[in-house]
Amino acid sequence: MTRMIRGKRMGLAALMAAAIGTAALATPASAATKLPKSGVETPPSASLSETGSTLLYPLWNLWVAGYGQKYSQVTIQTAATGSGTGISDATNGTADIGASDAYLSPSELQATPDLLNIPLAISAQLVAYNVPGVTAHLKLSGKVLSQIYQGTVTTWNNPAITALNKGLTLPSTPIVTLHRSDSSGDTFLFTQYLAKADPSGWGTKIGFNTTVPWPNAPGALGEAGNSGMVTGCKATPGCVAYVGISYQTQALQAGLGYAQLGNAHGSYVLPTAQSIAAEAASFVKRTPANGTISMIYGPADAGYPIINYEYAIVLSHQQSSSTAKAIRSVLEWAVNKNAGNSSAYLSQVNFQALPAKTVDQSIAQILKIT
Repeated sequence: MTRMIRGKRMGLAALMAAAIGTAALATPASAATKLPKSGVETPPSASLSETGSTLLYPLWNLWVAGYGQKYSQVTIQTAATGSGTGISDATNGTADIGASDAYLSPSELQATPDLLNIPLAISAQLVAYNVPGVTAHLKLSGKVLSQIYQGTVTTWNNPAITALNKGLTLPSTPIVTLHRSDSSGDTFLFTQYLAKADPSGWGTKIGFNTTVPWPNAPGALGEAGNSGMVTGCKATPGCVAYVGISYQTQALQAGLGYAQLGNAHGSYVLPTAQSIAAEAASFVKRTPANGTISMIYGPADAGYPIINYEYAIVLSHQQSSSTAKAIRSVLEWAVNKNAGNSSAYLSQVNFQALPAKTVDQSIAQILKIT
């Protein structure tokens, strides 16, 4: 599936305004009163399928186990196929639920008005690296990463990097850029960060999407899935890679470092629970009814600059009422603060819970599934 958005075709500011402006008509938040007191309706027996985001995949597997303990009559098959595939599978009906780190584009919403774009949780993305002899959290800005991925900054001791990391001795090791070879929400997030931080460079020349025409940086490698990015970076001294935060433990076990990223205020911030929550808080009032919003490079002084809503992509009209009811039940459970959105699940993958207002918006969308 092609979701290409290039600076030459549509300005970045115009694109974001269009995306935010495509909010679907809201079902009133009071519609949530149709739910039982538990906030989760009891489902019929059903077999559901979920495909998509490899970043969300570890959490979906935790959810499947937890939900199944209470509602064993519903079975859910999960598959880590990449966000692009999750979106297309949900669109054409080959999966009941598509998982995506990327929100639906204006053209996708226009082409398939029946698609819902439902926030489930808040995640973030690491920029990991394998730099021999370096154990510190390097400072990296979006503009420098843009230059690295364009192949104009090619060694770790380049002045553009050393100027950000005064006091550190960096090696002359060549930089090897890793990118996703599959259609990926992580690519959507990372390239959006580059485009916003370097609008006249990356934003104009390349843009952002689930797939992009990667520049011919020296030795650039493509890897499938977040697990592929971690193992590929481990095997490649000098690498830099973007990795979903649900793979942070695996990245650390592989001996990789991860960066303090430059935010829109020029601060360098690690992806902690506090910095992710701070960034998310600045977007709560701006999140539209259909959840379609970028939270990259936001306004919070101490906010981490690559965060996002993780989405369920679902058709609002299902082939059977029993399937619709089962999907509603699963998603209601997932966003419930006492169930799937509790720290018992989210902390295992370093995710953050949805704010209360966003939960209400998600429930309003979930109740449209019939």
